[in-house]
Amino acid sequence: MQRSSSSLRQAPAAHPLPKGLLARRGVAGPASGGLTGASRGAPLDAAPERNAFKRGQTVSINKAINAQEVAVKEKHARTCILGTHHERGAHTFWSAVNRLPLSSNAVLCWKFCHVFHKLLRDGHPNVLKDSMRYKSELADMSRMWGHLSEGYGQLCSIYLKLLRTKMEFHTKNPRFPGNLQMSDRQLDETGENDVNNFFQLTVEMFDYLECELNLFQTVFNSLDMSRSVSVTATGQCRLAPLIQVTLDCSHLYDYTVKLLFKLHSCLPADTLQGHRDRFLEQFKKLKDLFYRSSNLQYFKRLIQIPQLPENPPNFLRASALSEHISPVVVIPVEASSPDSEPIMDLVEMETSSQQSLFDNKFDDLFGSAFSNDPFNFNNQNGMSKDDKDQLIEQLQREIGDLKEELKNFKAESHRLVVQLKGRISELEAELAEQLHLKQQALDESDFLRTELDELKKRHEDTEKAQRSLTEIERKAQATEQRYTKLKEKYSELVQNHADLLRKNAEVTKQVTAARQVQGDVERDKKELEDSFHRLSEQAQRKTQEQADILEALRRELVASKQELQVLRSAAESSAQSEVEHSAQLAGLQEERASLASAVAQREQQMAALQAEVQQLKATLEREKQEGGQAVEELQSRLGEEESNRQAFQQQLLDKQFALLQSALGEAEQMVRDALNRLDDPAHVSCTSSADYLLSRTQAAAESTERLQEARGQYLSDQSDVSGLLSSVASFAHLIGDTILQASATSHMAPMEPADLLLEACRHCGGETLSYLGALKDKASLESADCTAVRDCLGRITAIGEELRPKGLDIKQEELGDLVDKEMAATAAAIEAAGTRIEEMLSKSQAGDTGVQLEVNKRILGSCTGLMQAIQVLVLASKDLQREIVESGRGAASPKEFYARNSRWTEGLISASKAVGWGATVMVDAADLVVQGKGKFEELMVCSHEIAASTAQLVAASKVKADKDSANLGKLQAASRGVNQATAGVVASTKSSKLQIEEKDSMDFSAITLTQIKRQEMDSQVRVLELESQLQKERQRLGELRKKHYELAGVAEGWDENGADLAP
Repeated sequence: MQRSSSSLRQAPAAHPLPKGLLARRGVAGPASGGLTGASRGAPLDAAPERNAFKRGQTVSINKAINAQEVAVKEKHARTCILGTHHERGAHTFWSAVNRLPLSSNAVLCWKFCHVFHKLLRDGHPNVLKDSMRYKSELADMSRMWGHLSEGYGQLCSIYLKLLRTKMEFHTKNPRFPGNLQMSDRQLDETGENDVNNFFQLTVEMFDYLECELNLFQTVFNSLDMSRSVSVTATGQCRLAPLIQVTLDCSHLYDYTVKLLFKLHSCLPADTLQGHRDRFLEQFKKLKDLFYRSSNLQYFKRLIQIPQLPENPPNFLRASALSEHISPVVVIPVEASSPDSEPIMDLVEMETSSQQSLFDNKFDDLFGSAFSNDPFNFNNQNGMSKDDKDQLIEQLQREIGDLKEELKNFKAESHRLVVQLKGRISELEAELAEQLHLKQQALDESDFLRTELDELKKRHEDTEKAQRSLTEIERKAQATEQRYTKLKEKYSELVQNHADLLRKNAEVTKQVTAARQVQGDVERDKKELEDSFHRLSEQAQRKTQEQADILEALRRELVASKQELQVLRSAAESSAQSEVEHSAQLAGLQEERASLASAVAQREQQMAALQAEVQQLKATLEREKQEGGQAVEELQSRLGEEESNRQAFQQQLLDKQFALLQSALGEAEQMVRDALNRLDDPAHVSCTSSADYLLSRTQAAAESTERLQEARGQYLSDQSDVSGLLSSVASFAHLIGDTILQASATSHMAPMEPADLLLEACRHCGGETLSYLGALKDKASLESADCTAVRDCLGRITAIGEELRPKGLDIKQEELGDLVDKEMAATAAAIEAAGTRIEEMLSKSQAGDTGVQLEVNKRILGSCTGLMQAIQVLVLASKDLQREIVESGRGAASPKEFYARNSRWTEGLISASKAVGWGATVMVDAADLVVQGKGKFEELMVCSHEIAASTAQLVAASKVKADKDSANLGKLQAASRGVNQATAGVVASTKSSKLQIEEKDSMDFSAITLTQIKRQEMDSQVRVLELESQLQKERQRLGELRKKHYELAGVAEGWDENGADLAP
C-alpha cells in the first residue's frame, strides 16, 4: 500500500533555502568545497558564529511566538526547525521560550503549542529528550488554562494535554518518529511479534488519537461557522495547528486499522469488542471532522484532506484488509505560505550574507590589502606565480558557480513573485465574492428584520390568547402524559402477548407436523410387517409344496424299491423269468435313474428356495431394524419437541408473569406518584367537587371488582394474562385519579373533613401498594385480597357524601318534575305580569292626562316589550332543554337524565325561579311608579335584576348544549333581545324621570333674600343628610350582598365559613 510521506517531503520547496544560507548554518554546499579546504589553515572563530546563531534563533522564535492573533508564519517556524537540526537539540528553543509570559497570555501560549508541535514532528529527534524535563511545567500550565472556559484558555489546556500525550507516546515507543511515518515492516517490528505488545500499542494509539480529535472538535466549537472565519486572521490563528493534527490523525488512523486486523487474526473477536467500539466512535468523529475541514477555504489552498470511506472496516473479515486504503494528506506544490510575505527580501538577505561571508574568508586568506587590490601581485607575501594562477582559476570557478546560483535565485524569486501575484489576484476575487456575499447578507438581514417585526406583532397578538390557554394545557398535558405512558405500556404488553401467541401457534404446528411424521412412520412400519408376514406365508407355502413333492417322490422311490425287491425275489425264485424280465429290469433301472435325477433336481430347487427364504428373512430383519431405529429416532425427536414445547410454554408463562410484574410495577409507580403529589405545593391550587370525587370513587370500586375477577381467571388459566394486565392498568389509573381528586376536594373542604379525607387517601394508597405487591409475588398471588382497598374506597365515598352540596331538599327522582313545574311557573308569572301591565296601561289611559299619561305609556310600553322578550327567551330555553335531554339521555328516561345531572338541573331550576321572581317584582315597581308612589330607580334596578336572571338561565341552558345547535342560536338571539328590552326600560325610565323633574322645576322669582338664605341652609342640611344616608345605604348594600352570597352558598353546598366544596 502507498504510504504518505513526511510533512517535510509533502511540502515541496515553495520557498527553497539558498545554498549560501545553508553554508552559513554549517551545511556545506557543493560549490563551497574550495573555500572550506582553503580555510582549514585559518579556521573561523566558533563563539561569534554560535552567538549569531542564538540571536537568529531567538529572533525567529519571538517572531513566531507573539501575542498577535494571527497564524504562525511558516518561514519563522521553518527557521526554528532548522535550528534544532543545526544544534542537534532544542536547548536554544527552550531558553528563549522560558523567557516568554506563557502563563499570562493565552494567544502566546496557543502559538507556542503550535511551534512546539512542529518541532516535535519535524525537528531533530533530540527535541523530545530535551523537552521531557519541562513536562511537569506543561502539565501545570494545562491545568491553569483549563480553569478558563472562554477564548483561548480551554484551547490551550487541551493542546498542552495533546503535546504531553505525544511526548509520552514517543517516549514509550521510541521506534515511532515524530512525524509518525513508518513502513509496514517497521510497524510490525514495533510489536516484537508479541500480541500483548500490539494490544497495548493499539490502546495507546486510541488515547493519542482521542486527544487529537478532542482538540479538533474544540477548535471547531470555538468558531462561528455561520461566517467565513477561515479567511480572517483570528480564524486562521485557531485553524493553523489543525494542519499538524490532520497529519497525525491520518497516520494514527492507518496504523490503528492495520493493528486491529493483526489483533483479530490472533485473538477472539469477543476479546476485541471494546477495541472495535472505540474505533467505531473515533471513526465517526474523524470522518465528520475531515469533511468539515475540507469545506473551509483556509485548508483548500494549503492542504488536501483525505476522505474516509463511507463505512468502517469490517475487522471480522480478514480479506477486508486488502480493501483498506491508507489516507494520504497532500500539500499541493503550488500552495503558498500563510504569511504571504515577499520572498525577495530573503533572497537579497541571503545573497548579501553570502557575499559578506565570502569577503571575510578572502580577507582571512590574503589580507585586507589584497582584498582592496586583488590584482596587486607584488604584495602577496612571496606567493609563487603558479599558486596565484591556481588560486585565481579556483576563485574564477567559484565566482562562476556563485553567478549561476545567483541567476537561479533570481529566476526562483521571479517565479515566486509571479505566484504571489496570482495568489493576490485570487484573494482579490475572493474578497469581491465576500463583499457580494456581505451585501446579500445585509439585504437578507433587512428582509428578516422586517419579518421579525411582523412576527413580533403577531406574537404579541397571540400571547394574549395563549396566556388563557396555558393553565388549561398544563393540566391537560399532565393527564395526557400519564394516559399516553399507560397506553404505550399497554400496547407494548399486548404486542408481546400477540408475539408469544404466534410463537405458541408455530410450536403447535411443529408438534402437529412431528405427530404426522410419527403416524407416517407407524403406517410404514405396519406395511413392512404385513409384507413380512405375506412373504413368510408365501415362503412357508412354497416350502410345504416342495416338501409334499419330495415326500411323494420318496414314496414313489420306496414303492420302486419294493417293486425292485419283489422283482429281485421273483428273479431269484424264477431264474427262468430273468431273461424275460431283463429288458423290464433295464427299463426300471433307467426309470430309477431318471427318478434319482428328478429327486436331485427337487433337492436343488428346495435348497435354492431355502436360501431365498433365508435372504428374505435377513432383508426383513434388516428392514425391521431400520424401521425400529427410525421409529426410535422419531420418538426421540417427538419427545424432544414435546420437552421443547413444554419448556417454551413454561418460558411463555414466565414472560407473561414478567409482563404482569412490569405492569404491576408501573401501577405501583402511578399510585406512588399520586401519593407524592399529595404533599406537592403545586397541587395545593387544584380543586375538585365532591360529586366528581364520588364518580371517580365509584369507578375505582368497579375497577377493583374487575381486577379481582381477572385475578381469579388468571389463577384458573395462567396462559391468558391479557385480562389481568388491562385490569391492573385501569385499576392503578382510577385509584391514582381517586387519590388526586380526593386531595383536590380536600383543598375546598373544612379542616376536619379535609384531614380525614387526606388520611383516607394515604391509607387507600398504602393498601393499594400492598395489594399490588401481593399480586407481584407468585407465592402470595392466590392469597391476595382487595378487601382493604374496598374499605378505603368506601371510607372516601362516605366522606365525599358528607361533603356533597346540600342543594335542593328534594329527591333526585323528583328533579325532572320540578324542572317542568318551575319552567311552567316562570312562563305563567311572565304572562301574569304582561296582563297586569296591560291593565295598568288601560287604567292610566282612563284616569291620567298630559305629561303623566305620556310617562306612564312610555314606561308601561317598555315593560311590555321586556315581558315579551322574556317570554320568547323562556320558550327558546324550553326547546333547547328538550333537545339536551333527548340527545343526552340515551336509553334512559328524562327523569333519569335530570337525576344523573342533578347539579345542572338545580342550576336550571334556580335560574327559572329568579326570572319569575324578577318579573313579578318589576310589575309591582311599575305599578307604584304609575300611581306616583314608587321610585324610578327601583324600576331600573328591577330591570337590571331581570337581565341578570335571564343571563343565568341562558348560561344554565348553554352548559350542556351542542355549540352547533340551532336552538342554542335562537336562545342567544332571545338573550340579546332581552338585553335590548332591558336597555329600553332603563332609557324610558330615565327620560320619564327627567320629564317629571322638568315639570316640577324650581321658581325662585317670588322669594326674598332671607328666604333664599334659609332655603340654602336647608338644602345644605339636606345634602349632608343624604350623603350620610348614601354612605349608610352603601354599607347596608355590602352587608346584604355578603349575606346573599352566604345564603346562596348554603344552597349550593358551601360550608358555614364560606368554603365552597363544589367548584
